[in-house]
Amino acid sequence: MIIKNYKTSLIVSALCLLIFSCKENSEPIEVTTDNFHTAIDKVVDVMIHDIFSPPVASRVFVYPNIAAYEILALNDSSYHSLKNQIKHLEAIPSPNPAKKINYPLAAIIAHLNISKQLIFSEEKIEMYRDSLYNIWEAKNPREFNESKAYGLEVAAHITTWMNKDNYAQTRTMPKFSVDSQDESRWQPTPPSYMDGLEPHWNKIRSFVIDSAAQFKPVPPPKFSMNKNSDFYKELKEVYDVSLEITKKGDASEEIAIAQFWDCNPYVSVNRGHLMFAVKKITPGAHWIGITKIAAKKEEADFKRTVFAYTKTSIAIADAFISCWDEKYRSNLVRPETLINTYFDDEWKPILQTPPFPEYTSGHSVVSGAASIVLTSIFGDNFSFADNTEVPYGLPVRSFTSFNAAADEATISRMYGGIHFRAAVEVGVGQGREIGELVTKKLTMSKK
Repeated sequence: MIIKNYKTSLIVSALCLLIFSCKENSEPIEVTTDNFHTAIDKVVDVMIHDIFSPPVASRVFVYPNIAAYEILALNDSSYHSLKNQIKHLEAIPSPNPAKKINYPLAAIIAHLNISKQLIFSEEKIEMYRDSLYNIWEAKNPREFNESKAYGLEVAAHITTWMNKDNYAQTRTMPKFSVDSQDESRWQPTPPSYMDGLEPHWNKIRSFVIDSAAQFKPVPPPKFSMNKNSDFYKELKEVYDVSLEITKKGDASEEIAIAQFWDCNPYVSVNRGHLMFAVKKITPGAHWIGITKIAAKKEEADFKRTVFAYTKTSIAIADAFISCWDEKYRSNLVRPETLINTYFDDEWKPILQTPPFPEYTSGHSVVSGAASIVLTSIFGDNFSFADNTEVPYGLPVRSFTSFNAAADEATISRMYGGIHFRAAVEVGVGQGREIGELVTKKLTMSKK
């Protein structure tokens, strides 16, 4: 009798433990906006480590964001799918209604999976991903595994579409051929004299613009070293401005502006016989950082946060395609080359000249596009403190609006000595046209 009661007691205890355990492991999984912000931050950190060029970095942002957005839009009528709104994107697979899908969870899993495919140091993304997986699976194994399976299914769908954007083909295309006999054409610049980056980026499939040349800007001022020509005047302006602001030294607000918006992912530094790189974010990454700042200030929920990142990254991606199309069409020489030849062979720009043609200014185009889209999301007079460059030793700068930030980013390129006035003024206009098109053409949110 005692043995029988003892066995019964053990069975009851085991059942209670099982029930208790099941309850413990059925806690709903909460995916926070901070999880998504951190996922973006991890991607940025890896891109800095792996030294992605600005155009390629824009591709690393846009596809993971689209995957996450499409999953969320599928389960919320307040948001509209991008299918048939951006080129060749078909509807993502529908989830099995019998499965317990946590859509934010599936969205961030899809985002991390595609991000991992687009960078080199995959283990850095995997470490963050696995740390989240361990937490989520411990909370609710079924919800985690079924959401994970769906997230990976959508990631595969987006990857198939992504892989048809001509990126792989451009990896095998020839290097840019430099015409050293024509002084109006771009020449590699010191200290590393790198080849022209991404000369075939205009062949990448665009997202909203109908072609790389849709917003083809007016040509730059006609090259001429005649002192009365518009081109010469712009060249002399770059030289004169650099001398004037350099005299101010540490007190120069113009130098502070130039350094804040430098965003050169690979600055070569010479120390004796050694050359090494100082790594920083790209222009697109800076505006992705501003998107994070805006979303946090507004206390945007998970879906609105993903929406903001996605719409902004689409504008940035198309901006690079449009800008690079013009860069290698006009193929214009950089100020540094001509100033060293005609004015001062020891002159150096405040910023290091990046390795691609001058016209139009990439940062100006991207800033114009991003500022319009962010204004459409968060409002016109959205003031913010930009701490994006703090990790690189630069102080916070405050802005009254996204457009004000874009204007400062634009003029920074001339202060830095790497662009003529036409490139920055026409460039920001080119970008704003792209931003307006993205805002007008994409129907994403009813809010």
